[in-house]
Amino acid sequence: ELGAAPISPLVGEVNVPAEGGARDRVPGDRSPAHAEASEQSERSAVSPRLMFMMSSGGLTAADRFQGKDAILSGPAGGVVGMVETAKLAGFEQVIGFDMGGTSTDVAHYDGDYERAFDTEVAGVRIRAPMMRIHTVAAGGGSILHYEAGRFQAGPDSAGANPGPACYRRGGPLAVTDANLVLGKLQPDFFPAIFGPNRDQPLDRETVRAKFEALAHEIGDGRSPEAIAEGFITIAAENMANAIKKISVQRGYDVTRYLLNCFGGAGGQHACLVADALGMETVLIHPLSGLLSAYGMGLAKLFASRQQALLLPLDKSSLPAIVEMAADLAGQVAEELASQGVTDVARRVTLHVRYDGTDTSLPVDFDGESVSQAGAAFEAAHKAQFGFVYDDKPMVVEAVGVEGIDARAETGGEDKQALSDNDVPPVETRSIFCEGEWRDAGIFRRAGLHPGSRVAGPALVIEGHQTIVVEPGWTAEITALNHVLLTRTEKKKRHAALGTEADPVMLEVFNNLFMSIAEQMGVTLQNTA
Repeated sequence: ELGAAPISPLVGEVNVPAEGGARDRVPGDRSPAHAEASEQSERSAVSPRLMFMMSSGGLTAADRFQGKDAILSGPAGGVVGMVETAKLAGFEQVIGFDMGGTSTDVAHYDGDYERAFDTEVAGVRIRAPMMRIHTVAAGGGSILHYEAGRFQAGPDSAGANPGPACYRRGGPLAVTDANLVLGKLQPDFFPAIFGPNRDQPLDRETVRAKFEALAHEIGDGRSPEAIAEGFITIAAENMANAIKKISVQRGYDVTRYLLNCFGGAGGQHACLVADALGMETVLIHPLSGLLSAYGMGLAKLFASRQQALLLPLDKSSLPAIVEMAADLAGQVAEELASQGVTDVARRVTLHVRYDGTDTSLPVDFDGESVSQAGAAFEAAHKAQFGFVYDDKPMVVEAVGVEGIDARAETGGEDKQALSDNDVPPVETRSIFCEGEWRDAGIFRRAGLHPGSRVAGPALVIEGHQTIVVEPGWTAEITALNHVLLTRTEKKKRHAALGTEADPVMLEVFNNLFMSIAEQMGVTLQNTA
């Protein structure tokens, strides 16, 4: 039996599933948990308010929450967190890089949150506002393979059980193991929670033995550490290619962007991913390992409405556009008012396309000028597709209104005085980077203060993650207690010597060629 679902107010083709359907709830059809939460709220006016995070990046009351709004609500919290923390640090152009155990989520921000209204997840087409998030199967648990003379990292994952080989549960070699054998993860800084009884430290000996066996199998004289570094290079390139899909393919040059890095494994690879993209600045928040949850705390109550229109973008359509925008704005204001929000920041967008085409782009509408909206559409079309039509009229496909709680924030992150005192490392250990063992300072994050600087190679040990400061990079603690990584030395480029196939470069170039082919395909699609 299929549940009832709200009908999309947008016009377009809908793929009908061959078998079954997606169950959702109409606004009045609340789950037992929602009903109980609402009853508790009614019984006690002073009880805490229960709100849910939505895929759109906003919050909503429990009795208004629907299943379709929960699909990407966790990663959406990460996007809100990466944007708000980057703004605090003074950055407006941001790439979000969220690396966990199984996958990596990436997102783009250039002054406005990017939302999609028609998304396909696991083969199911959903029409609901969602943050634009691209996911790639690369994480700390990505399994390492050597097949047909090539190194591969993922896409399959060791998961949490058995997990990587270092977890002492018989798991395969994974990205985490590669960082362990390179010295970029230090077992004595981890709790002894591994093994069948969860009372053992990370298993460096087993990991090294597995890499030695792999080196013997490859048989080209490559050391276990060189093999591990090759796998890390491939993983970093895979994640960089994912970022290219949300930036370069859409006409954005990210070399001047900030890479806001979060997730439990992000700090281990931030510098390498930035180098692969030509980026020179990385931000790591004190709660970066928990930033998706932190972002939910930074999110605000949000509501949106969209409605199909299909009118030409000219002065004759202005009254109809304004009337529909006002009607949708009233619905948004009513929904937020029912949740106690009276001060609403509103944004009106027009979804515009050229007549005879099927790709619409959202542009802001000031409520008065259709010519300004037309100019904004042409600029967006030029940036994404590389051209504009001189002879095709523009069509308003739909009108959208977003409303968000505009009340001032009551909290924030306090700035602290900067200190000029450099903190010495608690000790020095060897890590393998750029093809050789190097001495690296070990720093406790709690011992670093605003103004402290750490030159790479170094490891910064936090409560939730390890930050690897690669050679040529410097980490600085800002007045907001953020870690700001900057490239201070030009990256060295090594010439490729020899005539034999390199299994690392084979995979790197295979992925690069695939990425180029995909970008060419997108360009052909955009310009067809």
